[in-house]
Amino acid sequence: MERLIEKWQDKISEVTLGAKKIIKIGGETGIYFIEGEDKCPNPPRVAMEVWDMEPESWPEVLKSSFGKALKDPGDWAKMCVDKFLADLICLRLASTHPDSKNTSGEEAGKVLEKVMKAISVPLIVIGSSAPEKDNEVMAYCANIAKGQNCLFGIATQANYKTLTAACLSAGHAIISEAPIDINIAKQLNILICDMQFPADKIVIHHATGALGYGLEYTYSIMERTRLAGLSGDKMLSMPMISFAGQESWRTKEAKTGCMDTGILWEIATGSAYLNSGVDILVMNHPKAVEEIKKAINNFTSRGA
Repeated sequence: MERLIEKWQDKISEVTLGAKKIIKIGGETGIYFIEGEDKCPNPPRVAMEVWDMEPESWPEVLKSSFGKALKDPGDWAKMCVDKFLADLICLRLASTHPDSKNTSGEEAGKVLEKVMKAISVPLIVIGSSAPEKDNEVMAYCANIAKGQNCLFGIATQANYKTLTAACLSAGHAIISEAPIDINIAKQLNILICDMQFPADKIVIHHATGALGYGLEYTYSIMERTRLAGLSGDKMLSMPMISFAGQESWRTKEAKTGCMDTGILWEIATGSAYLNSGVDILVMNHPKAVEEIKKAINNFTSRGA
């Protein structure tokens, strides 16, 4: 019996990141990993997260993989690329949060410069989730990284104008985030584009939860977003990003379970979001990165 292959009327926009080393994401004209339909010119990419300070909340099983490098973001980023083969680096400016070290935009900019010098792969830069402070810090850092074609985040419906203007001025791509609501995601992309920001420099983030913490609902929203984009909705036809590592290691199971629990939690969470259509997975543990990259290679090389 002949298989019926879905023919989609549109495609996901292709976003180009990086300056020294170029990576393209998106561009799909079908669904990942469905044989005969998975017309995906750019495979999913794996980023590894680096902080501008040693993460006090991380359990020892996660910290131990990086050793002394945790104290130097440049060394940490270089290790992630050279040793653990990360496709991109995601720099989290956690120390800038007022409840943390409250470091300034200038200090964050120095860390960013150090990381940029240490690696050649594209860079994702995100703030501390303190809206007012992020407006100050991210605008400064976007200018520091001008010409590097980074991916900056995170823009929300309540707090998108400053970051959008900074990314537009400095030539960066932007992460738009909605609280797992497809209508808010679409509206935010419309608002960002209304500021003359190019749609092909937007990457969607649905505020994801880990395995056991809302994954199923988030998965369904991400899947709906991808299907809407392929069906012709231009304001939902952007690539997607997921912070699977961060969400997995926040769970009590990962923090208090046996040595492998957190790693397995991250692999399971990342695998699920791969199947929902995510284009960039931001991950934490090197073993989880290794297994996810194997899965991506196995699926994308099928039939080759």
